[in-house]
Amino acid sequence: MSEEAKAYDASTIVVLEGLEAVRKRPGMYIGSVGERGLHHLLFEAAGPALDEILGGTASQVEITLTADGDVRIADDGTGLPVEHAGHGDGPSLERRLTVPCHRAEPANRRSLFGGHFGVGLAVVNALSSRLTAEVRRDGARWALKYEQGVAVAPPTHTAPAGGSGTAITFRPDAEIFEALEFSFDTLADHFRELAFLNRELAIILTDDRDPAVSRAVRFRFPGGPRDHIAEQGTPLHPDVIGFERESPDMEGTVEVALRWCDSREERVAGYANSRPTAGGGTHELGFRDGLAAAVNAYARERQLLTPSDLDLNPIQLGAGLTAVVSVKLDHPEFQGATRDRLGNGPVRACVAEAVREHLTAWLHANPAQATAVIARISMTTRH
Repeated sequence: MSEEAKAYDASTIVVLEGLEAVRKRPGMYIGSVGERGLHHLLFEAAGPALDEILGGTASQVEITLTADGDVRIADDGTGLPVEHAGHGDGPSLERRLTVPCHRAEPANRRSLFGGHFGVGLAVVNALSSRLTAEVRRDGARWALKYEQGVAVAPPTHTAPAGGSGTAITFRPDAEIFEALEFSFDTLADHFRELAFLNRELAIILTDDRDPAVSRAVRFRFPGGPRDHIAEQGTPLHPDVIGFERESPDMEGTVEVALRWCDSREERVAGYANSRPTAGGGTHELGFRDGLAAAVNAYARERQLLTPSDLDLNPIQLGAGLTAVVSVKLDHPEFQGATRDRLGNGPVRACVAEAVREHLTAWLHANPAQATAVIARISMTTRH
């Protein structure tokens, strides 16, 4: 055994704590130090503002990519508490900015951090070369400033202020990240998705990095996934079929929107607690069970299939189908190495029954559209 090996004992172990640990091992908190991690940092920073909207204490969040390379996230909420006064409004902003993972509550149907967020503002602060928080609350304006997670000065009471809200402005640290260029399209896709999955959200995304081509887009979907589906493809039938249902058996809700389009491509997107489920799961299996049960039963009842015909199979039913299948559960169970597959057992039967019931009702209420859909998907080659 070498002298170096012999010298290794408990005194040699270095325990990293707090923001120092985040800066030493950033990938453990945001996935990577490349473009993916950079975008995740912004999503984390937006988490508290989005939570305020879902909680009913804010109406809108503005996310701006500034000309000098910063990101500014501002909401019109109550203003995060600068000092914890024991009023039940959560940790102080100082604690949020300096203690990682303070938001590690269990995921539930009303939270966005169960999959999107969870490491909190402290990680954003630790991985930023500079961060400023501005709070308007109770008639006062406060400012907090940090560099690489270290406070530059105590919270400053700068001036009286009208209104309320919180603004976080940060610059990702070039010592940490391999890339510092945000993709506007990637951000737009993400926040658009969150907005149609959560109809309460109103999100303005602005890109001021190049004053000559400044652009802004507002995401707001009062109709939820139905509004999203209405914008997709060339429809085979005018109606967007959609519903939302509470299901005690699965301890959550299911919302589905679907329409067949004039194409052969299938575009079915599944979500659990606003998190994309690329690996599928019980909610998507239930959707397909209900879809097959409703369409095949209707086709046989109306003699659109002969007794000798086989049931329409998943390939045929999926031709031209565009759909969103979203469940929001009190106790989601994610599976797989990347936790992108929903595993809750009761969800499959609950979603299948809801889809079968609502799609059957639509088919009977719209026989002309139903016949057109079945005629088109019947033409799809079986595999």
